[in-house]
Amino acid sequence: MKTSTSAGGYKVAALYRFCRLEAFGELREPLAAFCRARGICGTLLLAHEGINGTVAGTDEAIDALVDHLRAIPGLDGMEIKFSRAAGMPFNRMKVRLKREIVTMGVGDLDPVQDAGTYVEPAEWNALVDDPDTVVIDTRNDYEVTLGTFRGAVNPDTSSFRDFPAWAEAQREALAARRVAMFCTGGIRCEKATAYMRSIGIEAVYHLKGGILKYLEEVPTADSRWQGECFVFDERVSIIHGLEEGEAELCRACRHPLTGGDRASPHYVAGISCPHCHESRTAEDRARYAERQRQVELAERRGSSRHIGRPAAPSENEGA
Repeated sequence: MKTSTSAGGYKVAALYRFCRLEAFGELREPLAAFCRARGICGTLLLAHEGINGTVAGTDEAIDALVDHLRAIPGLDGMEIKFSRAAGMPFNRMKVRLKREIVTMGVGDLDPVQDAGTYVEPAEWNALVDDPDTVVIDTRNDYEVTLGTFRGAVNPDTSSFRDFPAWAEAQREALAARRVAMFCTGGIRCEKATAYMRSIGIEAVYHLKGGILKYLEEVPTADSRWQGECFVFDERVSIIHGLEEGEAELCRACRHPLTGGDRASPHYVAGISCPHCHESRTAEDRARYAERQRQVELAERRGSSRHIGRPAAPSENEGA
């Protein structure tokens, strides 16, 4: 990870907004130029349904970008979570045009009108402590392995595209229950709760601002959160207070690793971990070993480069 020259590190903004963004294609190049001129790195996704992304830069640069985005018709009500990173957590700036800003693959959903009922972080504990509430983690399996809310149901999905099939299979069991859903920053729940309601599950609630807002606002002593929260950048995970966690990324398979994973005899930095040891060939490991050697050599020379990065929001649904 690159080291910041600022004592305060970098400001990270995770943002999204569902809205009708008709001329989204015309925003791509001006937005990319705006960010690059200010040294901002990260990913912004643009689609007819709005904007989604995570970016990092100096405080002044990120504040300027937020003001710029809020001046665009429809984006003034963006949901934004700010955090800090000691080093630049992204390698470059990308602005991409997409069909969806978070990919579920289900048409005719209107998260603006049909999403579930928001629950503020301060009210979340009371909801999930109620034994009549079913708590559902809408994130993917590799994210859940690092941490989740106590007692939450894990749909065990590898992609957000898998969530509708899981929900359909659970529809009868959930129809008469109160359902509380959560995700990293809130965006996946906008669609997930809208989908739940579209299949007849009406008593659906979701955590406003997602896990990030909960970890920012709820004291550790009062928390129902267990573990760390996976984030889609080089920090890998965060904990209460939005401080960087201790998780690392396997540079062979990109799976997040706990301390226990790194204590495994199958873990070799840059080469293998318990999640991929059995699925990689000797040729794979030799290639990874050479890459790791080059990275360590670069670090000794005083430079570094990103390898085996966490997937971008366009690939993993972002927040």
